[in-house]
Amino acid sequence: MKRFNVLLLIAALAVFGAVRTRAAGKVVGSSAGEFVKVGAAGSQFLKIGVGARAEGMAGAYSSVANDLTSLYWNPAGLADVKGMMGAFHFTQWFAGFEHSFAALSLPISDNFVAAAHLISFNSDRIPITTLDFTEGTGSYYTVNDIAIGVSVSGYLTDQFSFGITGKMVHNAFSSLSADAVAFDVGTMYDTGIQGIKLGFAIFNLGSEMKYEGQDLRSTKKYIEELKAAPWDVSYLAYPYQMPLIFRAGISADVIDMEEHKLLVSGDFVTFSDIPEQFSVGAEYTWHNLLSIRGGYRFGQDQMNLSGGVGINYLTGGFRGKLDYSITPTADLGLINRLSVVIGLD
Repeated sequence: MKRFNVLLLIAALAVFGAVRTRAAGKVVGSSAGEFVKVGAAGSQFLKIGVGARAEGMAGAYSSVANDLTSLYWNPAGLADVKGMMGAFHFTQWFAGFEHSFAALSLPISDNFVAAAHLISFNSDRIPITTLDFTEGTGSYYTVNDIAIGVSVSGYLTDQFSFGITGKMVHNAFSSLSADAVAFDVGTMYDTGIQGIKLGFAIFNLGSEMKYEGQDLRSTKKYIEELKAAPWDVSYLAYPYQMPLIFRAGISADVIDMEEHKLLVSGDFVTFSDIPEQFSVGAEYTWHNLLSIRGGYRFGQDQMNLSGGVGINYLTGGFRGKLDYSITPTADLGLINRLSVVIGLD
């Protein structure tokens, strides 16, 4: 069994090396050639990372996920959530947008866990402008995107876990909205060697979305000079897909002592609409109390370097965590994230 684990690890590292070489070369899209499919998918809020711990490690988290943020990074990690747990994460996005995540888990057997989560992405009031009123008409609209999901995860063997999420995705701005159903699937494998874990997950397998609403209907005259009654006009909205995301990750416990722990990880991510990305991250933990994190994301033109801190609080049957991360961007300022987790054994 140990020999199989070593061979599996070598194969995974070989795949990572080949993929990274491809991403760093001339191929800049998710398909062959230099064609980049930017703008080919909607529901872009589904690509915004969840959790201060994960983002403090620059998103190198698909093989690390062992808390409720695993519902975003790899549903298989939910199997490691013990007891009832609740989590809330808030992201101060740029341009007045806010990104929030809330989740609750409940064990359903010794090996299986169920959870529900909500992700919301909201804007401040945005002024409506026209060619005649470039400074604004005096009216405003907002953006309100939501994803609501239910997940089940568990261990099939002592080393292999899986997870699946079904979710409803809702996009809305002004009077327009679009809805769809999607699924996320993930697996995680613990090699049993130096804490080395492998994670694989695919996200947003679902139907097309299409905007509908009052703003797509209007009343106009066919020819202004004629004294004919106006016609009811309907604009056609083009259907779009959610961004398909595939993550593959590897992590290891470089130091695993009672007083000091050092975790390192790497993730490769490929998207259906933008070039691939690769991230590396590390987390140092002192006495299971204080954690310091850092990471770097390759293939991103705005968010590369990330960092953060975390505090764990354990007493009796109560568990608490407070995490913070910060990500400087090239042109859009700082992105701050705050996470609070409360658990009962």
